[in-house]
Amino acid sequence: MSDPVTAGPAATFAGLGLPPLLVQSLNREKITVPFPIQAAAIPDILTGRDVLGRGPTGSGKTLAFGLPMLVRLKGAPSAPGRPRGLVLAPTRELAAQIEKALDESALSLGLRLACAVGGLPIKAQAQRLARGVDLLVATPGRLTDLIEQGAASLAEVRVTTVDEADHMAELGFLSQVTTLLDRTPKDGQRLLFSATLDGGVDALVRDYLSDPVTHATAPAAASVATMDHHLLYVRKADKQAVVAEIASRTGKTLLFVRTKHGVDRVADELRSAGVVAGALHGDKTQSNRTRTLAAFADGDTPVLVATDVAARGIHVDGIDLVVHVDPPGEAKEYLHRAGRTARAGESGTVVTLVTDDQRAEVAALTERAGVSVAGLEVRPGSAALVALTGARTPSGIPVPPPAVPEPTPPKERAPARGARGRRPGATTARAGGRRGSGAGAHGHRNRGGR
Repeated sequence: MSDPVTAGPAATFAGLGLPPLLVQSLNREKITVPFPIQAAAIPDILTGRDVLGRGPTGSGKTLAFGLPMLVRLKGAPSAPGRPRGLVLAPTRELAAQIEKALDESALSLGLRLACAVGGLPIKAQAQRLARGVDLLVATPGRLTDLIEQGAASLAEVRVTTVDEADHMAELGFLSQVTTLLDRTPKDGQRLLFSATLDGGVDALVRDYLSDPVTHATAPAAASVATMDHHLLYVRKADKQAVVAEIASRTGKTLLFVRTKHGVDRVADELRSAGVVAGALHGDKTQSNRTRTLAAFADGDTPVLVATDVAARGIHVDGIDLVVHVDPPGEAKEYLHRAGRTARAGESGTVVTLVTDDQRAEVAALTERAGVSVAGLEVRPGSAALVALTGARTPSGIPVPPPAVPEPTPPKERAPARGARGRRPGATTARAGGRRGSGAGAHGHRNRGGR
């Protein structure tokens, strides 16, 4: 493995070697300035090198691997059920985000893009594959099912990306990932993106990447560099009221709770206090999760309460406050949660509610996470709480659970020259449809930070 390489942003995507049609498509999406990870990785991927990418969340890694993958796939149609490009993602939400981020770029090059995840009808996904897919974005479990049913083959995959490999390890998916990689040609190009190399990710790199070049935009702890961190010391008796006041603020607010039951309880408490709040965890149906996330991204539901497992699937711009209602159990979880704010060069605030019996463990946690925190005592209605978070007294008028309508279906458009039809029957519920800039579950998209 070669030594890590750090690169600054290039002047243009054209300067990185991307073709004019693709650059024009990016320009239409107001994506004009490459992020460092993109400037570093794209040229090497275009030349066929295996790449290990390491960078904080929001650093633009989806375009870093996705754009050069599309370029390498253009010009040669894929056979039915035999994609030539593969992206493996740990969660359904992340897979949908990747598909959405690459959608316009794929169309500009006449390529067919599809997503296969659990929680949605497998028959429709198999039918989509049968019509031919150039780049498939999939979760390991669903792709395994499709292969076992004979609906998909990886025998012609030219380039594979494993995204968020560390999260794959945390969820216990690495054995499935290695089985899938074994089904791809041994001489194929492989790309791996991960925040850390622990949990077996280092073995994955060693066994499946050939002399990879490593691109890192920042140290692992740098994902918190543009955030302010605060510990809010609260009495147990005051905690529920403090949470309600914080959630009543203006702006997108993301609250993390340890358990699925806790997520539902906190969301119910907030709605009873008059706060429009959604709930996101693994027991929700996939369609509910997709619509809830889209409503949060659009601002229709300004508050989202979620579990740690859902954290990696939340890629929404404009979240300026993350609240640890329950302190995380590990430093890595703290960083994953915190990484939902300060994305794409923005700034953000992270606050952790700490009761008296939690002070010692949270102090040790933040030290392990490598963050500098300031602590202060707060009570409901205190000036310090208002100044830090924008907390307000909730209305007290109960509101119903958010109505999360079905996503607006994408408009049918003529395919780009060379495309064999606009991907009919796309298998992933499109988070937020194709409104405005096409941001969908990303909120607004700027400067390629996806």
